[in-house]
Amino acid sequence: MNLVQPIPVGSAQVTEPQAEISARLERLPITREVFWARNIVGAATFFDGYTVIAIAYAMPVLVREWGLTPGQTGMILSMGYLGQLIGAILFGWLAEKVGRLKVLLFTILLFVSMDVACLFAAGATMMMAFRFVQGIGTGGEVPVASAYINEMISSKGRGRFFLLYEVMFLLGLVGAGLIGYFMVPLYGWKAMFVVGLVPAILMIPLRWFLHESPRWLVANGRYDEADRIVSRLEKSARDAGQQLPEPKIVAAPFQRRSDWRELFQGIYLKRTLSIWAMWFCAYMVANGTITWLPTLYRQTFNLPLETSILYGFFTSVGGVVAAVICAFLIDKVGRKRWYTGALLIAPLPLLLLAWLGATSATQVLILAALAYAIVQTVTFSLYLYSAEIYPTRLRAIGTGTGSAWLRLGSSAGPIVVGFIMSTMGIQYVFATFSVILIVGALITMLFAIETKGKVLEELSP
Repeated sequence: MNLVQPIPVGSAQVTEPQAEISARLERLPITREVFWARNIVGAATFFDGYTVIAIAYAMPVLVREWGLTPGQTGMILSMGYLGQLIGAILFGWLAEKVGRLKVLLFTILLFVSMDVACLFAAGATMMMAFRFVQGIGTGGEVPVASAYINEMISSKGRGRFFLLYEVMFLLGLVGAGLIGYFMVPLYGWKAMFVVGLVPAILMIPLRWFLHESPRWLVANGRYDEADRIVSRLEKSARDAGQQLPEPKIVAAPFQRRSDWRELFQGIYLKRTLSIWAMWFCAYMVANGTITWLPTLYRQTFNLPLETSILYGFFTSVGGVVAAVICAFLIDKVGRKRWYTGALLIAPLPLLLLAWLGATSATQVLILAALAYAIVQTVTFSLYLYSAEIYPTRLRAIGTGTGSAWLRLGSSAGPIVVGFIMSTMGIQYVFATFSVILIVGALITMLFAIETKGKVLEELSP
């Protein structure tokens, strides 16, 4: 049996296994194994993003083919997000109990199988049901994957490394736009779901080539397994010519079992409530905007189907560009400062759009896309921030419950858009969204903590 060797912390001698594994991971560069782990999990996340938004590009056809009302349209768009709410909480909790990789495999299997089911939907009710169950799978994949990737890397450059992985989700949104533009007009709405079957092949590398998170293993009393994995990563770094410094413990985590109630105790109470508000506000606006835009261009401005989908695609591309910029700068700017600034700036084009009356598709394309791109820098990076503010014993469940508010916001967004458009007019949608973002900015300014450049165990004992 491997024994943990004492590592100095100041003048003390410590033999705490979690602290030792963390200290060894912190000194590692990005090894080949970690790089490919990010890419393989990122591929799964790409199709998670694709699956989430695919319905938006199928909807302009379904509205006419099934004779859907604005209320039915909003419900179909929202049911996937309601399922994601359940999946985020359920699988976040399960990942703390059985491990990150097992849960990732099951969530992918679930959302792929429901992609098959959506191909056979014959009306609004069936599509709502299939999208709800599919959402359970997609809702569980991203928070668990986020916890996994965060636990594999050191604090140095963590923001950029992780967010370049998160860009895969946004590329999935863009991929859905491309498929929608080229295939839906030719082959109908089912083309969107046929392409969604591709991630089934990801089960092979996920099952056979990735290893469990060492931080999770050692937190659950499986030091020998964690030690073997970290030793392999250390060997890989040395084989690549890297000189590894002696591991240095910054903080030793508390020895406690995972208990969801701790999310509402001590320092974690304020963190939990503030991150919930940030998730809800940012995603209500972002997904309320992006899911409705193709249908809005088609139904309100009477644009051709191809043009409606293309305009939605342009908006998704703008979000990806903004996200990549954020990925390269957030380690310098800091999380709290970036989020506060973005949530204060994004309402400006929305307020201008409300003042102009949103009377043309061009106005909406330029101003709504600009606001969406700014908000997208917050939405896609909150998985990074959520995983940073919780300890290993709470990371998956904390990220999962936090992202459950993402699902509430995302499901509420399309419903709110449908209601306001039916009763007051489209310009009031954008005015409402601007107020929601300002509230999110104030909460971030008052309650969020800064995490850049800090070891996970230092941030969350």
